[in-house]
Amino acid sequence: MKKLNILLIALVSLLSISAAYSQDYRTGIGLRAGSTNGLTIKHYTKPRVAVEGIISSRWRGLGFTGLIEGHTRAFDVNRLNFYYGAGAHIYFWGEGRRGSSPFPERNSVVGLDGILGLEYNFREIPINLSIDWKPTFNFNVADNFWGDDAALSIRYIF
Repeated sequence: MKKLNILLIALVSLLSISAAYSQDYRTGIGLRAGSTNGLTIKHYTKPRVAVEGIISSRWRGLGFTGLIEGHTRAFDVNRLNFYYGAGAHIYFWGEGRRGSSPFPERNSVVGLDGILGLEYNFREIPINLSIDWKPTFNFNVADNFWGDDAALSIRYIF
């Protein structure tokens, strides 16, 4: 019972701190929905610099993306940020799923990514909403530019 009380106190403290500092969060974990759907985690390494990892699905394959992002206040609105950045990705398709991809001759696609977006951090609750556009350039396929990756993300921030 004592361990349960300590766990509850720690959880309430964490949620209180998250709510109080949701404007300047350190880490956010959530869902990404758009032309690729998946999970996103964003972590600030400096006050205006974050790294973001995305695990996503596209054409029944699995993709991993890593990005470095710069953030700045957008339109002079508190808790609204503009962000931009770059990174890389790799997508995999299994033997039975290659026919679902536009590249049936490939098991994987690798390339570079850019990202432009807006995010809003709610003050009252530890939630972050973002909308972005993430164009990609692939190295090992003829259809090397994907400009259709736009998504909405919702993250729990702490």
